[in-house]
Amino acid sequence: MLKRWLDCGKIVATHGVRGDVKVEPWCDSPEDLLRFPMMYLGAEKRPLVVEKARVHGGMVLLKIVGYDTPETAAALRGGVLYLDRADVPMAEGEFFVQDLIGLDVFDADTGALYGQLCDVSQTGANGVYHIRFDDGKVRLVPVIPQVVTLVDPLAGRIEIRPLPGLFDDGEAVEE
Repeated sequence: MLKRWLDCGKIVATHGVRGDVKVEPWCDSPEDLLRFPMMYLGAEKRPLVVEKARVHGGMVLLKIVGYDTPETAAALRGGVLYLDRADVPMAEGEFFVQDLIGLDVFDADTGALYGQLCDVSQTGANGVYHIRFDDGKVRLVPVIPQVVTLVDPLAGRIEIRPLPGLFDDGEAVEE
């Protein structure tokens, strides 16, 4: 089952004299957070209405309704922000990284289990899956159609067809 609440950033400071808060974004780009008029704060998922949002130096500045001074906004500092999955439109075949972490990774042809996905990174051209094998080593797999044949978070599995030489011991990394 996919998580309803998606952690998307952390309030790290106040900004200015109007009660804006500075958010460290935990998404692909800071601009991704600009399109959400509602976010939720902390473990209790307290709703926060976003009045205004903009990117500033790799961070996101939010003006939250009801927080009009630096003193009131300071109470939000350190809080983790969440999005409700229902508020995030996704195209078919798109997934959140947090939906993929922990999925079992299988060989598309033999069904053999390679390990579990433990991280995802971006190279610019494509993503890279980090797969932790039973020996504890992490091997990197490019997220390209020739290699990744199935991603099914609901079934808890990813299927890959490794390119020749992809899992040579020289390719393993320590994490």
